[in-house]
Amino acid sequence: MLNIKHLPKPTLPTHPLRKDTYDGHCDNFTPIVIDNGATTLRWGWGSEDGSWLPYQGPNCIAKLKERRTNKPLLLFGEAIELESGARAQAKSPWEGDVLLNFDAMENVLDYVFIQLGIDHPDIDNPVVMTERLCTPLHSRMLTSELIFELYSCTGLTYCIDAIMSFYENSCNVPLRGQYHTECSFKSDGLVLSFNTASTSVIPVLNGKGILSHAKRIPWGSSQASDYLLRLIQLKYPNFPTRVTTVQTNWMLQNLCEVSTDYPALLRQLKDPLKLRASEQVIQFPFALPVVEEKTEEELARITEKRREQGRKLQEMAAKTRMEKLVQKENDLQYLLALKEGKARDNKREWANKLQNEGFDSDSALNETIKKLENDVKKARKKEAGDGDDQTIEEPTFNLVDVPDADLDEEGLKEKRRQKLLKAGFESRARARKEKEREREEKQREEKREEEEREVDLNGWARKLRQEQEAALSDRKSAAAQARMKSIANLASDDRVPKKKRKGGGGDHQDMFGADDADWAIYRKINTAAPSSDEEDDLAQLATVEQKLLAYDPTFTPQHTHASIATKRSALLSAFRPTYEEGDVEGNARIHLSTERWRVCETYFAPSMAGVDSAGLGEVIQNVLARFTEEEKGRLVKNVFLTGAPSQLPGLVPRLQATLRPILPPEMSFEIVKARNPALDAWHGMARFSRTSDFKKTWMSRDEYHEHGPERIRRWWGSNWDNALPPESNR
Repeated sequence: MLNIKHLPKPTLPTHPLRKDTYDGHCDNFTPIVIDNGATTLRWGWGSEDGSWLPYQGPNCIAKLKERRTNKPLLLFGEAIELESGARAQAKSPWEGDVLLNFDAMENVLDYVFIQLGIDHPDIDNPVVMTERLCTPLHSRMLTSELIFELYSCTGLTYCIDAIMSFYENSCNVPLRGQYHTECSFKSDGLVLSFNTASTSVIPVLNGKGILSHAKRIPWGSSQASDYLLRLIQLKYPNFPTRVTTVQTNWMLQNLCEVSTDYPALLRQLKDPLKLRASEQVIQFPFALPVVEEKTEEELARITEKRREQGRKLQEMAAKTRMEKLVQKENDLQYLLALKEGKARDNKREWANKLQNEGFDSDSALNETIKKLENDVKKARKKEAGDGDDQTIEEPTFNLVDVPDADLDEEGLKEKRRQKLLKAGFESRARARKEKEREREEKQREEKREEEEREVDLNGWARKLRQEQEAALSDRKSAAAQARMKSIANLASDDRVPKKKRKGGGGDHQDMFGADDADWAIYRKINTAAPSSDEEDDLAQLATVEQKLLAYDPTFTPQHTHASIATKRSALLSAFRPTYEEGDVEGNARIHLSTERWRVCETYFAPSMAGVDSAGLGEVIQNVLARFTEEEKGRLVKNVFLTGAPSQLPGLVPRLQATLRPILPPEMSFEIVKARNPALDAWHGMARFSRTSDFKKTWMSRDEYHEHGPERIRRWWGSNWDNALPPESNR
């Protein structure tokens, strides 16, 4: 039974309703709290209690013109999905993990302040806004310029979202109507923040982030979604529907898991049954084709027409094969006659004859004759068919020996037809004789092999097993040897003088391609389609295996080539099941098996996705190594996980398995998830904005003009770069 999941249906955007007007917040200097996430933007008033949900939406905008009125439109967040033309124009303020597009940031802030009901040219409220760990000064400078120069806000405080989420989860008091209280944040912990484009490890001691020891790896949920998309595109190169990053992000959040031991899991999934049991199937939208119903008379007429076309094609193919066979037989007879004339010519005359016929040497002539003999032999066998044992009377060809001058136009046509029929009859007769000779030779070989088997059964079985091993080895097959010979000849290139090849000087020129025959090498070494030599190898291998199965009790069907190939194909079929060509619903499905764990494993081994970075476990070990044993014990007693990817199933057991080997045996640790990874950072910022310490952390308008836009106040929840100490006089 397939575990089929359907993609979520797109929903209409919900327009946020204003809870109150700006008049009640203007005089009270209520802080405006903005969680400026790379994926989702959340905003609201800091005076709201914990039960109130902030406004939120995708952090992107789109500019376009309305189709009917030709008026310019500015869409934000979910509204972009309503306009098909707006999706291509969507733009985010973020580029990866850096805030860069400040024209989009300005439009986003316009939307935020409009939704908050602010209708004044100047905003007489302080703003609390998040920024990334170790954010570039250029991004901070332009953001501060927007807040102070464009909106004239009273003050601006920057904070790190991961620390604010940790602060909110450390406070057990509900967020209700508390203002100007003391901030008693003294918790210890190791904060693991899983963001959109990065993952951060921040140690916190006594309620202060130790950012000098913090680390960040360039891998987040957006890179994981892109990696999953690349894996799907590699697995389904001809998928009928376009797979988007929005869909792979949904798959990452709902279908992917973190494995405690990824290599051991892969060893378990080598079993095709376990692999199929572990997969998740995603059903994409599809449209059933419109089938035109036809009457029985029309179906019968179409069937008869197809049969007639098949007969014509068979006749044309038989005629073409016969013409080619006659041509090859004539060429073979001509070359054999040319070879017999060698005894009558001297060396110079013989060399001139070979050159005129296009041969470089006697070996080239002999090779061509041998190839023609093999081709004629195979063609005769094919023409002989299954009815060779029947006695066939020789037909009469009464016009073959009649001169052309004695025949009219119809007679000449009939003469040409009889010539072709006669050549075919003679060719089939020769093929029957050849087949009879091979049958007699085969009987003698079977009799000799039976005598050898009766004398020494073990030696006979050992010899056949060696033949089977040689046939199973690709290096020893006839087709592989022919390919290697072609590659070796191509590498040697006899047309380049030996002195130039040895010297390797500047006069050396690659002559490959000067002759049109050079390009045939690609057809010889191409392994995409099975060649006749490979077919002969497989037929010989099947014969050997049949004999071993019949006479060697130690040789079982599991040792045969078919059984080995079936096991391989069963694993491939379990990894990527195939559907019938006309199954529209089945072909619109994606089967996720190992990808579900492989994508999440990149957090601990980014090199799997081609990112030159340490994994999460190694980064945690490096951060903890900077602290004393006593401080390390305080940190690991509260390993705090925040961010949307922290909710991935299996993450906590994997971190437990990662931390245990790098800690002393007697040191205990605890891993805690955020209560609400999406909103805890905003609620933590709102909680802090009500404390008496909040005013000490913001940069006022006057301080902005005095110190410049890159300066911030340094406090326990902010970055440290280019920071001033807190203002204690406020």
